[in-house]
Amino acid sequence: MADLILHHYPMSPFSEKVRAVLGFKQLAWKSVHIPTVMPKPDLLALTGGYRKTPVLQIGADVYCDTALICDVLEHIQPTPTLYPPGSNGLARTLAQWADSTLFWAAMGYNFQKPGLAQLFAGAPAEGVKAFGADRSAMAQGMSRPKPLDALAAYKSYLRRLSDMLAGQDFLLGKAPCVADFAAYHPLWFTRVCTPSVADVFDHVPAVLEWMDRIAALGHGRMEKFTAQDAITVAAGAEPLPHMSEIFQDEHGIALGSEVTVAPESFGPEATQGTLVAATRTRYTLRRQDPRAGTVHVHFPRIGYVLRPSP
Repeated sequence: MADLILHHYPMSPFSEKVRAVLGFKQLAWKSVHIPTVMPKPDLLALTGGYRKTPVLQIGADVYCDTALICDVLEHIQPTPTLYPPGSNGLARTLAQWADSTLFWAAMGYNFQKPGLAQLFAGAPAEGVKAFGADRSAMAQGMSRPKPLDALAAYKSYLRRLSDMLAGQDFLLGKAPCVADFAAYHPLWFTRVCTPSVADVFDHVPAVLEWMDRIAALGHGRMEKFTAQDAITVAAGAEPLPHMSEIFQDEHGIALGSEVTVAPESFGPEATQGTLVAATRTRYTLRRQDPRAGTVHVHFPRIGYVLRPSP
């Protein structure tokens, strides 16, 4: 199998989710640091438009969204499993809640004035302004909780997580699952990136102990890699053959059509390409790039919109 290449940056919470999964599965991977804000020309050479973080590359296959990345890592290394038998549906549903509702409550809380001051301490004013403008553009049209509303919600969610941890080490039992990693990463951001507001954990010690157990799993075996090297890898590889799953047509769009796929909300930039697979769980687009060559870009169905190209 080709190397796992993760395109990420250190303070990205969703990247921490994947880094922790790589540690759980004790996988080796190559680390490519990408910019925190646009432009991201090297990343877009691979994705064709998708700019959210992280992205997983395996040869000439590019996987977007951490829900899909977790599925890919599970296929590569099935044990220990992210999806415990008998609790697969529960684990996935809880993870989806954590990646959305819990995440936005946590970020609304973390990005209050003390958290922002700590996060950008020493950064030039131009950089802070660029970050704010970039994230505002990504969230255009979204409704996000204000800091005081986020605080109330975050406290409630932390109490619920604490209740789930009563008498057990992880959210669904003795071993971590995908729900643990999804719930962990926005809390990690509070604790590690904006510790000035981490007193929100003072009344949920069980949550802190659980976070320590997740952190102890590490990040696997990481090797630094450059963006140009990653593009060279893609250009020298062929996309993997399609899985033999049945084409599932929900849109009246035939395979071979020119289409776009874009997130439903945050980070709405679209990727354009040829639809070469549409399974129960994912879309795959084939696209050409002058630098990366022929790549297949994969998206989960849930949370993404498929449309014919204009």
